[in-house]
Amino acid sequence: MAAYILRRLVSTVAVMAMVGMFVFLLLRLAPGDPAAIIAGKSATAEMIAGIREQLGLNEPMPVQFIRWVRDMLGGDFGTSIFAGRPVLELISQRLEPTLSLTVLTMIVSVTIGVSFGILAAWRAGGLVDRILTAFATLGFSLPVFVVGYFLIYFFAITTHWLPVQGYKPIDQGFGPWFVHLILPIVTLSIPYIAFIARIARASMLEVLSEDYMRTAVAKGASSYAMLFHHALKNAGVPILTVIGLSFAGLISGVVITETVFNIPGIGRLVVDAINGRDYPIIQGVLILVSGLYVLINLTVDLSYTLIDPRIRY
Repeated sequence: MAAYILRRLVSTVAVMAMVGMFVFLLLRLAPGDPAAIIAGKSATAEMIAGIREQLGLNEPMPVQFIRWVRDMLGGDFGTSIFAGRPVLELISQRLEPTLSLTVLTMIVSVTIGVSFGILAAWRAGGLVDRILTAFATLGFSLPVFVVGYFLIYFFAITTHWLPVQGYKPIDQGFGPWFVHLILPIVTLSIPYIAFIARIARASMLEVLSEDYMRTAVAKGASSYAMLFHHALKNAGVPILTVIGLSFAGLISGVVITETVFNIPGIGRLVVDAINGRDYPIIQGVLILVSGLYVLINLTVDLSYTLIDPRIRY
């Protein structure tokens, strides 16, 4: 087990090193002079020189990289070009909306998606299975922004049941906080519920067809014991894999959803930074998001060993 964990940690460090190199080169190797791009068309030579000095672009590339890595490890993600404030401070101010939306979306997606997959596999070929399969196909095919605008039109504009857009911090009350997140969560959850349900159904069907499952049925095992004690545990590795992969799509989905519902989260911060060509913010968000994604994948890989001990060796 210790050797397996060590191998995974080494590979995680290697992946983060490659990500860091890519993010660093993203600015330095972009076509044109990054300082001139940031300064704009009407900038003077002095303004461009000042930006180059601020970003450290006048130094040799290896020196820039070493200083950049050192600053990142020390918690210094640079200063926003246009806001003039530390990047980490700007990200921390936008963290609560994105974290709330992401965590609640994953809880809803995993709970409903796995439940739908188990139910569809249990009633394979029946009406319930066909309905859930049709929902999974439709939900996985619809773009997030289409679902979002439809929900806004029906639940906010037509019926006035829920707010159209915006976000309320949780310190202003649990009710307003949750009500403003209902539509974004539903919008973002639908494709991941469908994705997880399809994989859970396929994995459960494969396990339910095994000889030891037929033996359990012949011995009189209850449906609950057969589904949750035997089948779900053995089908857990593919399900955990798809849950981990869902986080990759969730990152892009959050950007679109926050834009549609006017949520001031990290996704909106990235969009504004891209429009304003604020490279320090883009680099800082890429590093943090990549690190979080790699950490989630590491957690998923380590959790495999709890389900299937053979993976340790």
